[in-house]
Amino acid sequence: MSASRRRVLCLSGSLRQRSANTAALQAARGLAPAGLELVLYDGLAALPPFNPDVELAAVPPAARVLREAVGHADALLIACPEYAHGVPGTFKNLLDWLVGSLEFPGKPVALINTSGRGSHHAQEALEEILRTMSARVLGGACGTVALPGAGCSHDDVLASPQRCAELRALLAALEHALAAYVPA
Repeated sequence: MSASRRRVLCLSGSLRQRSANTAALQAARGLAPAGLELVLYDGLAALPPFNPDVELAAVPPAARVLREAVGHADALLIACPEYAHGVPGTFKNLLDWLVGSLEFPGKPVALINTSGRGSHHAQEALEEILRTMSARVLGGACGTVALPGAGCSHDDVLASPQRCAELRALLAALEHALAAYVPA
């Protein structure tokens, strides 16, 4: 990896085997500009329920792996579904494991909303949570890439010139934002 290439950790908020959110992130890996290296995190299901007492005693291995992955990333790219007008509990649990970490504060974050049906509650809640956690949400690198939902694969995403163009535009905005990013 060259010095100018930025590592972006992709976090899907879905546990579904054929998730539109995961499919969007997988497709984004193949569409990423040369200046970005996208790495997909696949440990969401392995994270234990967050418990501050456990965190104080010893961070569990799965949470340690997550924190290390975040620490090695220059930015995060999140695609998260909306359940009952909110962030899914499993993804909120992932975020809770990052609250007390040293790796997360100030981390640049971009968001992809894969719902074309007007779902915005989770995106708004996620932005609020991330800002509360001291993330740097890159508004210009956030957007919607409307996908058909459950049962969508990365091949389905890549088969749509419109979806590919939308993902490329978001990734170009992310690359541009990271080029201009000055850590606090």
